[in-house]
Amino acid sequence: MTSDGGTAEGTAPDGGGTTDGGGTTDGERRRLELEKKRERYVWLYLGYFLFGIHIVAFVMIYAVRHAK
Repeated sequence: MTSDGGTAEGTAPDGGGTTDGGGTTDGERRRLELEKKRERYVWLYLGYFLFGIHIVAFVMIYAVRHAK
C-alpha cells in the first residue's frame, strides 16, 4: 500500500485479477466483450424480425388488392 491509499506498483487491486491499464480486470473485460457480442445479436434478430414483418405486410397488401 502506498502512502496515498492506492496500491503499490505491480500489485493487484482489491478484487484480484490483472488489469489492462484502464482499471478493468480480465473478468470485467470478458464480460463486456460478451455483452457487446450479445447486443450485436439482438440488433441482428431485431433487423430480421422487422424485415420479415414488412415482407408479410407486402404479401397481405398484394393479396387484398388482387382478391376478386
